[in-house]
Amino acid sequence: MRPAARIQAAIEVLDLVLAAAREGGAAADTIVQRYFSMRRYAGSKDRRAVRDLVFAAIRACGEAPESGRAALLLLARDDMALAAGFDGSPHGPAPIDDGEPVAVAGMAPAWLIGRMDAAGLGEDEIAALVTRAPLDVRVNTLVTTVEAAASAIADAVPVAGVATALRLPAGTNIEPFAGRIEVQDAGSQIVAGAAPARAGMTVIDLCAGAGGKTLALAAAMRNEGRIIAADTDRARLSRLAPRAERAGVTIAETLLLDPGRELEALEGLGGAADAVLIDAPCSGTGTWRRNPEARWRLDLARLGRLVETQRRLLDIGATLVKPGGALVHIVCSLLDEEGAGQVDAFLARYPGWAAEPMALPFGRAHGAGFRLTPAHDGTDGFFVARLIAPC
Repeated sequence: MRPAARIQAAIEVLDLVLAAAREGGAAADTIVQRYFSMRRYAGSKDRRAVRDLVFAAIRACGEAPESGRAALLLLARDDMALAAGFDGSPHGPAPIDDGEPVAVAGMAPAWLIGRMDAAGLGEDEIAALVTRAPLDVRVNTLVTTVEAAASAIADAVPVAGVATALRLPAGTNIEPFAGRIEVQDAGSQIVAGAAPARAGMTVIDLCAGAGGKTLALAAAMRNEGRIIAADTDRARLSRLAPRAERAGVTIAETLLLDPGRELEALEGLGGAADAVLIDAPCSGTGTWRRNPEARWRLDLARLGRLVETQRRLLDIGATLVKPGGALVHIVCSLLDEEGAGQVDAFLARYPGWAAEPMALPFGRAHGAGFRLTPAHDGTDGFFVARLIAPC
């Protein structure tokens, strides 16, 4: 593909990304893959160049741009070589018209900037949310050691302070190491470690998804005890079994929940868990480095629904914890409605419960919990709090 054709392809992909953001469709990564699955003539360099253009444009635009072309024109404003690619050639974009719309540079939609300001995040903290994320993995200590994994993977670097984390070069092929390592951000490993999971315990992972944190909990428990991995998403939950088999995890069992009727499936587990971990559905504001177009998917109505879902999950979780046990609330969000404010509301609803101070290797105390951010910690953004049931 000529440079102009790559620009046109990026414009087309961006238009698809914008449509998906409006309609709740696929993520940008998936859209890029689908686009090129229909265009086998594009080589690996072309695909990489188009993908880089797409994500550079997404990161540059705070508000959703009018079109993919408007987003690319924002980049072309400061890149003469890119501007020259708007040449009107057969497979390239039309020449630039001085009066046509150009996207506005920014870090996030204005209403979200206001929410983040209120949560105590400065401009540098917000800007770091749309930088590129590193490739972190968790070493499965049930089957290998961090040292052995680091020596087997070229240029792997241990993440200081996170016992099971390695940081790998972008694009590293991890398939040969399946079972020994799992892709998991160092921050995600840290907040999963906030659950006091030890050998012999009963632990419930209430929003288990595909089981990344379930596997981490099993390793922390030395594969001794019982983990119930529960979720309402059958497709995601079904991915846990093969992952657990590869990882040598035998203590995890899956439990499919019916949305709105979760307690029916959880009957018999009331007051039984030493720890309940709730990695709750959230706005994902802490993961924009990986999904920068998520900034355009969120609005006040959706945020309100997410906050209500989190509240309901915390209420469910509270019924499952034994006296003196722990309820761990995690969101990959930096909005206080989902983090510190959510925990304050829980403590107001449940007299006798208390937030337990934590000593985590990264992050800073925030409200009744702990907050990690890309700028301060080099991880995705998270809020985590550990709540202890009255005895």
